[in-house]
Amino acid sequence: MKNKKLVNGLLSVLALLLVVGMAYQFTPNLGSLFNRQTGTPALTVNGTTVTVESLEAARRANPVLASTDTGVLGDDFKTFVVAQQIQQTLVQNAVKSVKVSRADVAAKVKEVREANQLTDNKAWTDALQGAGLTDSSYREQVRQSLAVERRVEEIKKAVPAATDAELQAYYDLNPGKFQTDARIQGRQIVVADKAKAQALLKQAQGGADFAALAKANSTEFGDRSGALGPIENGAPRPVAQVALPAEVGAAAFALTDGGLTDVIESGGKFYVVKVEKYLAPAAKPFADAKTDIATAVNEQKKNAAVEAWVAGLEKDAKIEFKDLNWKVEDPTVATVAGRDIPYSKAIEQVVNNQQFSALLQQVQPEQASQLVNSILKPQVVQQLIQGYAAPTIAERLKLNLTGTQQEIAAGIAAYGARNVKVTDAEVQAFYMENAEQFQTPASGTVFEVSFKDEARALAFRDSYDGEAEFSAAAVKAGGTLSERGQVTAGDGKLDEALNAAVFTAKDLRDAGEGSLSDPVKVGERYSVAYVTDLKAAATQPLSAVSAQIRSQVLAQKQGEEGQKFLAAQVATLKAKDNLKTVLAAQQKRVDAAAPKAAPKTEDSTGQDSAAPATDSTTPATEGETPATAPADQ
Repeated sequence: MKNKKLVNGLLSVLALLLVVGMAYQFTPNLGSLFNRQTGTPALTVNGTTVTVESLEAARRANPVLASTDTGVLGDDFKTFVVAQQIQQTLVQNAVKSVKVSRADVAAKVKEVREANQLTDNKAWTDALQGAGLTDSSYREQVRQSLAVERRVEEIKKAVPAATDAELQAYYDLNPGKFQTDARIQGRQIVVADKAKAQALLKQAQGGADFAALAKANSTEFGDRSGALGPIENGAPRPVAQVALPAEVGAAAFALTDGGLTDVIESGGKFYVVKVEKYLAPAAKPFADAKTDIATAVNEQKKNAAVEAWVAGLEKDAKIEFKDLNWKVEDPTVATVAGRDIPYSKAIEQVVNNQQFSALLQQVQPEQASQLVNSILKPQVVQQLIQGYAAPTIAERLKLNLTGTQQEIAAGIAAYGARNVKVTDAEVQAFYMENAEQFQTPASGTVFEVSFKDEARALAFRDSYDGEAEFSAAAVKAGGTLSERGQVTAGDGKLDEALNAAVFTAKDLRDAGEGSLSDPVKVGERYSVAYVTDLKAAATQPLSAVSAQIRSQVLAQKQGEEGQKFLAAQVATLKAKDNLKTVLAAQQKRVDAAAPKAAPKTEDSTGQDSAAPATDSTTPATEGETPATAPADQ
């Protein structure tokens, strides 16, 4: 447990994998976060050794990578691990000149020890040994992480502030991010008694002055005649939905044409709200949104600078493989705008895909690789092509876009969808086609009482008049009582037959403050349900959900039109997608490396026997010349 805590503590302070866009989607083994200088050399990165031990530790630490080391996926995972360790080593080497004092390291180590309750020296030493570290090696890792963090901060600080043109472009292409909240002008009546609230609602529905009713009866804001916001220029100041309790706000803001809500209970109080005016969300003026825009754009520019820094480190890297068991092929999977995309970039996207992780838990690796190669990898490669092409496209279109490759690609898509509109007919069609989304199922508070035979259940159902307390009457009649609490139709709390008797039957029998269902057979017994606060199923009117639908349909249309525009722009660059060729070569290589099936021979007993299999792979030996990978891999 302490070792696990130490890992988590280290992760909180090591910036190496997190701040430069190389975050793993798993908790890495503590000893693998930085390349070990001792062990069996696997490869060198600009002369720096990466050991077999560090590569194996990185693979073991990730449940996805550890799931298999054979076949196509095993080959993919090995390529991914090597590429990540190369990138990590390049970053480490790039920050060697960054000064980090012993005091800074000591302060960070102290923070980790205190956070993990490892202030005792023996407990600390034991935890480090369990992770394969010493105090000095751990401090060196912390020093390196702080160095990376500082270099990244230096890079970000050097980024020039966003220009007005960049701010305006971001504002124009992201109108949905800079909108005011919906607001209402209105008044409320709040009382402690439900019957009183219902009586006041009836008076308001009959034409009584709501402000006068609120002033005379409301326990909240009665001094301003129930106005939700302070009175300004003779009218209540508009308020956002958060100004009201959740249930009350939902009901009030559904009245986009104004009107009265029903009586709504919340927190032991009963509310009636009159919406005098509904103010739909609207785009903020550029001047009002400028501060938020600048924050977003400047962060994008900083991300882009860090991305470019890492890419620059990779560009001229010299990789030499010392152990051919760890030699990987990282061919160009696509080329666009004069830039080659290494296959390892596609594998990185696959490994970090949550759907892929879920797939590995459901099917065997061989089947998973077939699905990934036919569906996921083609999509990933196209996304990478769009990202690599994005800066060129943005420059050609003279768009003042900022950010990483993928952020610029998203900006181009937004530009292509900037004129998309949604018609009333489309809103109406969506509402009709997706009616179930806007239905509120029936609900109520349910007590279930069961009897041994149907006659007793029916007798109780016919005799109970609501005068006595229900649970006492049920027990007195010989029934077994179960309090089901708040039940929504179809939520599984009731037997299917009883659920139907409560929520779909039309012959519930009134009894006091609630209603009784007919007896239904549940297992070997017969049950009667007593339901209070029964609310029938209802469908929200189009007027109440049109704004929600319009936003949903708009987002869908913009996404489709934006992707279509981006794909068309990429097509003009005549990108070359080599995925099929890469996968075919990989399969051939994997098949060749797989152990060969032993030929069958007949022994002296007449039985078939297998000759020893031979491994077609040959590990590197001490005297062999190391292979050299292409510089851009």
